[in-house]
Amino acid sequence: MRQHWTLDPAITFLNHGSFGACPREVLDHQSELRARMEREPVHFFVHQLEPLWNAAREQAAAFVGARPEDLAFVRNATAGVNAVLRSLRFAPGDQLLCTDHGYNACRNVLAFVAERWGAEVVVAELPFPLSDPSEVTRAIADAVTDRTRLALIDHVTSPTGLVLPIAEITEALSERGVRTLVDGAHAPGMLALDVEATGATWYTANFHKWTCAPKGAAMLWARPDAQEGLHPAVISHGYNSGRPRKRFLEEMDWTGTDDPTPALCVPKAIEVVGAIGGGWDAIRERNRALVLHGRDLLAEALDVAAPAPDSMIGSLAALPLPDGDGAPPSSALYADPLQIALFERHRVEVPIPPWPHPPRRLVRISAHLHNEASDYRALAAALQAELRSCE
Repeated sequence: MRQHWTLDPAITFLNHGSFGACPREVLDHQSELRARMEREPVHFFVHQLEPLWNAAREQAAAFVGARPEDLAFVRNATAGVNAVLRSLRFAPGDQLLCTDHGYNACRNVLAFVAERWGAEVVVAELPFPLSDPSEVTRAIADAVTDRTRLALIDHVTSPTGLVLPIAEITEALSERGVRTLVDGAHAPGMLALDVEATGATWYTANFHKWTCAPKGAAMLWARPDAQEGLHPAVISHGYNSGRPRKRFLEEMDWTGTDDPTPALCVPKAIEVVGAIGGGWDAIRERNRALVLHGRDLLAEALDVAAPAPDSMIGSLAALPLPDGDGAPPSSALYADPLQIALFERHRVEVPIPPWPHPPRRLVRISAHLHNEASDYRALAAALQAELRSCE
């Protein structure tokens, strides 16, 4: 099925999780939309965009189990996290909870907001390896105090590739009076997502990862009782609009001139990828089976045990590696020397995240329709060769 993507055939691509990959038919559709926009930009933005936006919203909402009026498009999940956290007010001494499996960019938003209000970021340490999802719920609940005001929890963890029991977590937090912002960056397309059933107060997620829309397509969902006072990360015309329209959408839908085509392509991505893979249920089942196969093959090659139960795996899986050189990441675009060697010498694209901190590190694999079992055999052979050369 790789023929449907424009991926370089010379590269074994096992890092769909970082930025996604968009099928050529969806890219062609985006080009058509862009051409339509550029033929008459004023007419497009002033008269055509809102109906297109609303139609795309309806189909995206149906895909994730939400009402259209509660869902807004944003550029990425980090923008959604910014919108929520920077709209809220806190008091000195309030605690904002996250986990040590969280995404660095979103952890930075917590730190920024906490500094502004004199609040405190509390990090719940989740076990890894672990044997049961309940261990995660227990660790998060145990970190709650009477000063905890909000929790930022990943639905699928970025460095470790774990599907967390999000409904159980939000229930435990709600019982303690804590609102939950869920970073579901990886969830749409990977999981059979029902946003309303997660129990989240707010939920943000990307469509450009596992749904395979163009880069810059994401969503922010807000529970109806949590929409008042919620503003986009960029304040624009909607802030003082007098139109008789839901204020949440009026503010979120227009944050300045930008290319709206990634979000407008979400329905096309749902349609095209679903057709390629024989339906989304079949896609999720195939991808999960493939990444479990790849994980087990790598675990044997590395002589390590799988660090999490199969029930916590979606389309990502991570395994521990021997320690690296201990150098701290120099930037968000840091690549471990092993990751560079795998790409340059073996043409394998796979992330080696430093987690939980250098010198410890992981290898994280992905599985989507453009992958097959031979990709993981290639990675296993390359890893063995590189690790032997370091002995």
